[in-house]
Amino acid sequence: MKNETQEIQNQTGELTDGFHLLMDALEMNGITNIYGLLGIPVTEVGRMWQARGNKFYSFRNEQNAGYAASVAGYLTKKPGVCLTVSAPGFLNGLTALANATTNCFPMILISGSSEREIVDLQQGDYEEMDQLNMARPHCKAAYRINRPEDIGVAVVRAVRAALSGRPGGVYLDIPARLFSQTMSAEEGKKSLWVPVDPAPAQIPAPEAVKRAVDLIKGAKKPLILLGKGAAYAQCDDDIKALVEETGIPFTPMSMAKGLVSDTHPQCGAAARSMVLQESDVVILIGARLNWLLSHGKGKTWGSPKQFVQIDIKADEIDSNVPIAAPLVGDVQSCVNALRAGLKGMAKPTEWMNAVAERAAGSRSKLASKLSTPTPIMNYHNSLGTIRDVLKNYPDIILVNEGANALDNARMVIDQYQPRKRVDTGTWGVMGVGMGSAVAAAAESGKPVVAICGDSAFGFSGMEFETITRYNLPVTVIIMNNGGIYRGDEANPEHQFSCMKFNPETRYDMFGKSLGGEGVRVETPEDLAKALEASIKSGKPTMIDAIIDPAAGVESGRIGNLNIVSTIGKKK
Repeated sequence: MKNETQEIQNQTGELTDGFHLLMDALEMNGITNIYGLLGIPVTEVGRMWQARGNKFYSFRNEQNAGYAASVAGYLTKKPGVCLTVSAPGFLNGLTALANATTNCFPMILISGSSEREIVDLQQGDYEEMDQLNMARPHCKAAYRINRPEDIGVAVVRAVRAALSGRPGGVYLDIPARLFSQTMSAEEGKKSLWVPVDPAPAQIPAPEAVKRAVDLIKGAKKPLILLGKGAAYAQCDDDIKALVEETGIPFTPMSMAKGLVSDTHPQCGAAARSMVLQESDVVILIGARLNWLLSHGKGKTWGSPKQFVQIDIKADEIDSNVPIAAPLVGDVQSCVNALRAGLKGMAKPTEWMNAVAERAAGSRSKLASKLSTPTPIMNYHNSLGTIRDVLKNYPDIILVNEGANALDNARMVIDQYQPRKRVDTGTWGVMGVGMGSAVAAAAESGKPVVAICGDSAFGFSGMEFETITRYNLPVTVIIMNNGGIYRGDEANPEHQFSCMKFNPETRYDMFGKSLGGEGVRVETPEDLAKALEASIKSGKPTMIDAIIDPAAGVESGRIGNLNIVSTIGKKK
């Protein structure tokens, strides 16, 4: 290898290598932040990346770095990049890659790997694993780079695959030896480029638009249902214009909250049961009829209805129920085609007023719960306090995870701007909180408030050290009721209950021990003071909010998915 390198240098002059070509390709494609965890064989990538003036956010676990990269992709519409070591590090990152693909977040996982000739013969290399084939079922595309001259095309293909059509995760496998392999710097430069229009607009067919327009115009009780795909599209003004020009009530899925403000007079979120059951035509914008929407059928949906579905992926249509008017294309093109076709349509005033009346009644009932004092804080009065503070900071990004902490916060806390809420997404994954908080702060430069159940926080709690190390303006509120779902389950005779945590756990002291601020609060008043002070200080802060152990229900709002044994139980 030394003689080959010397010969290349004699022939071509200046050299480059795999390390530099990878970094050049990423920079050329607009990547400035990398999330990951360093070690063999990728350590030098992190050091050299920082030496170039870029940001490398080093995590304590690759899975959390991957969650950060995926959220970076969601917020920026360019692929978030996660870098990991081989084998176990790759496997940790693979969970996040699969989650990114499921949620349609553009992400690229880059992992070092063992040498192919040893892996293929199973000869026992360091961290030997066929990573490429393990990744393929869990992402949109997976590529291995075997020659330095192919790094450029591999990055271009990864970027295009991550962004085009329905976004998702891509895996790049780099055998360790490749990083130090050299080639002519001049030829290396020629091997790099930026893809032209990696996510082109996909225009819906005119006949499909007409079909959808005719269906909507004939509806008596139409409903617009916004999903996170609509938020990702970043055509916020166009979607708001469709809502207001047509007068159709809308309700958002959780990460679409704020795309049109939750306080907008046409928002039917507080009347969700009513609008889902009574609507006759539902316009799905960037939302899928998966388990989060009861697959479009059953008691949730009440009376029969017809669907208009906007989706960039044609085979998503009819995935659960018949779709009367499919609109296959990108969200912005489809929304503006509908706006043109629906221009001047009569607004469904009677239906709009009925939804507004029901929503106002629901908000009034909720308001009384939020203000009712209790001996120990519960989810309602604690989250009501947080809501009252956050309404003064509409540009703060809210990260939310847990079961009851997630469900109640989604219901209680209003969002006023798009892409200001990041949560557990399509899979309902616990542990996304700290990685998401890091990415939200790093990519937006805005303060972040993370509301986490004490159980969910345990999956990624050490990343609070990552937050303090980079001095990110993140406030973490632990809704501490001492257990999984709740903390009052009786202990069996022989050991501690499998559903409870140590009641002596002090998350505030944990936060201080990792270099941040830590506050323990037991009343709504103290919670409000601590949150306000933390936001104003901009310092990493952990607030241990003590919640009634009896607060919370099994599995939050999806307890019906629990399988329960009936053997030996009274009927």
